Amino acid sequence: MEIDNFMIIKPADRISTIKPYFFASLASKISNLKENGIDIIRIDIGSPDMPPQQFIIDELTKVANNPKSHGYTPNGGTTDFRKSISDYYLNRFGVSLNPSTEVLALIGSKEGLFHFTQVMVNPGDLVLVPDPGYPVYAGSTIIAGGEVFNFPLLEENNFLPDLENIPQEIVQKAKIMWINYPNNPTGAVASLNFFEKLIHFAQDNNIIIAHDAPYVEVCFDGYVAPSILQVPGAKEVAVEFNSLSKSYNMAGWRIGMVVGNPDIIRYINTYKSQMDSSLFAPILSAGQAALTGSQEWLAARNQIYKERRDLVVSGLQTVGFKVNAPPAAIYIWAKLPVGFNDSVNVCNRLLEETGVSITPGLVYGKFGEGYIRISLGSDTQRLSIAIERIKNWFKSQV
Repeated sequence: MEIDNFMIIKPADRISTIKPYFFASLASKISNLKENGIDIIRIDIGSPDMPPQQFIIDELTKVANNPKSHGYTPNGGTTDFRKSISDYYLNRFGVSLNPSTEVLALIGSKEGLFHFTQVMVNPGDLVLVPDPGYPVYAGSTIIAGGEVFNFPLLEENNFLPDLENIPQEIVQKAKIMWINYPNNPTGAVASLNFFEKLIHFAQDNNIIIAHDAPYVEVCFDGYVAPSILQVPGAKEVAVEFNSLSKSYNMAGWRIGMVVGNPDIIRYINTYKSQMDSSLFAPILSAGQAALTGSQEWLAARNQIYKERRDLVVSGLQTVGFKVNAPPAAIYIWAKLPVGFNDSVNVCNRLLEETGVSITPGLVYGKFGEGYIRISLGSDTQRLSIAIERIKNWFKSQV
């Protein structure tokens, strides 16, 4: 009788405790519900439903039709694309960047967030991570062998970090601090004055600031989001990640950037040279068109988001949510009505009983518990139906 020998395959220790990304797991559950005939409305993930402007798409197809445009492109982006990023930063923020040393193209800013951590964090290094916050900040730190210290973003402090309340022994040990404004998931914003305070804090304590800023072009009610690099001396201690995903409705195109400190840019570029072969030339050309072409269409796009924002906020308020209209980003961060505390349970029940998928606040950290996040990146009519389902469900629970 033959005995089969099965090899036990184990992952590297650094990844053995990492859980799958929340939205990847959610997609499987939603697929099963759809197969059972349930009409699912997804207002959970931050993916814009509207397309880029036609001139951006036209540039993509024009270059794609050139038979010479299908080879490898330079690691970190073409010279022209890097120049378009520096032009954008100069025109939009008044920030001067050297396109050769202070700018790097990314295959979506999410990859850059991860790569940054891998090139900067040694085992045991301490990284300051906001809670609630984008899960990649902590996940990439853990994979790199670093230690995470979560600092709370509290409603009473307008979801800004309270720098004075971070323990001094933690501050002295910290190597990196993550921030993200306009913020995901809360929609909170930071002023240039706050950025100045943060840069001084970083300089005084030898901390690198990593600013994740993909929502700077999604603003409402006259608000204009700043760049942290507008602060004098910021490039000494900071890098900023940006993306065309939310700004130009190009999420699936996977094109972004990191700008700022030239040493960090160089480290990421070296790491990327071992990881990938850069972006497709037509996408780089289309990205260049987006950054340097007309920006006037963004106001009309943002007006649609604003109408959706107001629809969601007013609807949630009628059933007891505590929620304010955010001045930027594409999310509504709402505190559950009195009597509801378990965000995961509420979201699971809403999905299964109403077909509406929203994100539990606990996904973004322990200080996110008691909140839910709703994305505005869904067709307005479908969003309206989803809010009516949510309202009716909460009314039925009384």
